[in-house]
Amino acid sequence: MNGRVVGGRYELATVLGQGGMGQVWTAYDTRLDRRVAVKLLSPAALTGPRTAADELRRRFVRECRVTAHVDHPGLVTVHDAGSDGDDLYLVMQYVDGADLADHLAEHDPYPWEWAVCVAAQVCAVLAAVHAVPIVHRDLKPRNVMIRPDGTLTVLDLGVASVLDSDTTRLTHTGEPIGSPAYMAPEQAMGGAVGPRTDLYALGVLLHELLSGNVPFAGSTALGVLHRHLHEPPLPLRQVRPEVPESLEALVLRLLAKDPADRPSGAHEVYEALLPLLPARGTPSGPMDPTRPFLRPHAPWPATPRPPQAQPPTPLPPQPPTQAPTRAPSARPAVADPRVSLPAQTPPPVPAHAPRGADVAGAVEEVKRLLGEGALTQAVDVLGGILPAASAEHGEGSPVVRILRKQYASTLLDDGQYRRALPELRRLAADDPGNAQFGYDIALCLEQLGETAEALAAFRAVLPAFEQGAAQDPGRAFDIRRRTGLLLLATGRHTEGQAELNRLLLDAERLYGAYHPLAAELRRTLEHQRQLGRHA
Repeated sequence: MNGRVVGGRYELATVLGQGGMGQVWTAYDTRLDRRVAVKLLSPAALTGPRTAADELRRRFVRECRVTAHVDHPGLVTVHDAGSDGDDLYLVMQYVDGADLADHLAEHDPYPWEWAVCVAAQVCAVLAAVHAVPIVHRDLKPRNVMIRPDGTLTVLDLGVASVLDSDTTRLTHTGEPIGSPAYMAPEQAMGGAVGPRTDLYALGVLLHELLSGNVPFAGSTALGVLHRHLHEPPLPLRQVRPEVPESLEALVLRLLAKDPADRPSGAHEVYEALLPLLPARGTPSGPMDPTRPFLRPHAPWPATPRPPQAQPPTPLPPQPPTQAPTRAPSARPAVADPRVSLPAQTPPPVPAHAPRGADVAGAVEEVKRLLGEGALTQAVDVLGGILPAASAEHGEGSPVVRILRKQYASTLLDDGQYRRALPELRRLAADDPGNAQFGYDIALCLEQLGETAEALAAFRAVLPAFEQGAAQDPGRAFDIRRRTGLLLLATGRHTEGQAELNRLLLDAERLYGAYHPLAAELRRTLEHQRQLGRHA
């Protein structure tokens, strides 16, 4: 027993694991008398400079709130978050089971049907995560747990989003955040990331399950990253002929160097896996990831039973909880919500204010909520009062326009980029000369993984900010930095490095060589040079 109490209520017990991002402990919630998992993070150890550590600490609570927007059974529930002394902590649901790396080690070769079911469940989680949108950035077997009932739980989502809230940043050592063996080329280059970055990691994970090895290995991290950038993966059927051709083709698409050549999203990957999912039967043993597809909602037997031979006589009618029999080419009816996919876009928040509601009172309530940092509540109030305000004052009135601006701005601050984007486009259409709307639209597109559209949007709005750069060059510099990272993400490495080099010269000329922006750019460019030396 450690004896340390974190946050005044979580008593640390034993270390479950530790790494560069901190330690994970089993702990007891003394208030509710339950076991939990506590992850301790040390900002100073992770980011180096104290100013960066302070920035991470300030961003911590906000990013945890964004993470809390995701509601999916395949994700660990985050119970609490805060700071304790010099450490940040996340309190999470304790998950019983084995991580996927250990599960793979115990079952070699890993049945390809199991690999398909693992990938399908991970797709269900990623679809929910990307709808927020959040990019996990560190999907790997150690971050996937298999429970005794065969369902999967993805770990470390909150940590990934906290450490890297908008684009892939480099640590003070010049290394990108993440695990090199599972890192997409755009992430390896230190460029902007998006949902398709996670799909690449899923491709690596699938390749490892099916072949027993990651597609790219090496003696150094830089060597591994260089192989991600320049070498083609080995087709799976060359090492394992029984893998279906369609599954091999899907893994190769997931491992495409250019994000645009990968599947459009987790939904598309799930659809490609559907014909390969098992139709019926009995799980083959404990922690069988096919079980949620074979026997949705069925109770897990108290003691394992050996699989019985199939009788030659016709089968009796299936019980209601049994998955229906289907032909191999038909889609399975997946009734288990643990493996079902959410809608592409989260449903809109219902209006909370009736027609004729007190608009002025709601505005005061929004001011109070924003002052307290309660962004999600402020979004709900604004979304609820807008219809009443439009009915009372008219859609084109100054009152409604101010409310819409505040609504879009609050959605943006709350990390709800998918909902903010149409609101911002509506505002921009009414005020085409407002460059701020154009910048916010580009930012949303970047966060949603629409790399090419984001790049075009940032370039379109840059001249407007460069005209006022003499008074405030910060926004123009920010756009140029994001443009360079987006170019790296799309494989246009020479253009991206040239853009970042020009920005570095301008930043050093204006701010000095030791400004944080100049230091960050030097780290990024040095990382590019190190990768180039491995060519």
